Amino acid sequence: MPRIRKGAARHRAKKRVLKAAKGYRGPAGRQYRTAKQAVLRAAVNARIDRKRRKRDFRGLWIIRLSAACRQRDLRYSRFIHGCKQANIQLNRKMLSEIAIADPPGFDAVVDAAKAAIG
Repeated sequence: MPRIRKGAARHRAKKRVLKAAKGYRGPAGRQYRTAKQAVLRAAVNARIDRKRRKRDFRGLWIIRLSAACRQRDLRYSRFIHGCKQANIQLNRKMLSEIAIADPPGFDAVVDAAKAAIG
């Protein structure tokens, strides 16, 4: 059985890795072995950060809602509880958008939440 050499396939694979590592500092952008490790690590971090982005945005919406509720003499936790009691089925993203873009509309939501709490 003849020895198989992966000439063209290996060359393409190396080019793919080095192209992905373009712009990396030092050997990670030039040397295949280091570039391969850097690209793999970057892919792992990219996946982790896709998950983290969702977490970060939820935190941002909560901070915005908390600030908007404080301006209307209501704590965030009481506001969310009131929304659940009043059967207001808007998520935190939509509530924060309303708080920013439509303050009178958010006032109505806060009043409904306050009324539901009692």
